[in-house]
Amino acid sequence: MSNETEYQNNPLQGVGLQTILTEIVDHYGFKILYAYLNINCFKTNPSIESSLKFLKKTDWAREKVESFYLYKYKNLPRASAKQFELPPRDRIIPEDHKPGKPAELTLKQAENIREMRIKRAEEKEQKMGNRAYAHKKPRPNKAENLKTDNAKTENSKTESSKAKNTRTETSKSSNQDSDDPWASWKK
Repeated sequence: MSNETEYQNNPLQGVGLQTILTEIVDHYGFKILYAYLNINCFKTNPSIESSLKFLKKTDWAREKVESFYLYKYKNLPRASAKQFELPPRDRIIPEDHKPGKPAELTLKQAENIREMRIKRAEEKEQKMGNRAYAHKKPRPNKAENLKTDNAKTENSKTESSKAKNTRTETSKSSNQDSDDPWASWKK
């Protein structure tokens, strides 16, 4: 099989990133893209131009969008494990796999998928056991961090003033002559 034939078997061949992005945004909108792909350029002030700028600079995000285009918008069957390891533009789509109608996607489905991913990650973490995560301590949230930091600051101030008072009292009691600060050294 020649390279020309291989490249003809990929719907991304000859299609620019702007065309891909425009087609999927026109069909799904930025909300659906963000919900499924979790790329911030689709959430914060989304536009084709700003998204293109980001996607051209960021390989992982561009590949995510191209995979979405192939498997959701073109509705192709999922690639084999070997092909899925390749970037979307390098994958060979079998000749019997023809693009279909775009998949019907909803925000509710995206939320369900996100919840399933979180659940699988938690199950994997539990399966690995505490040994694999013994070096990691649970992270407190920001509010807890602020409380802890404030408590540490107050404790250090209190300890510092206690230490100062203790030094002062010790030096006064050990000094027989309170006017002579070196009295304790003379003994």
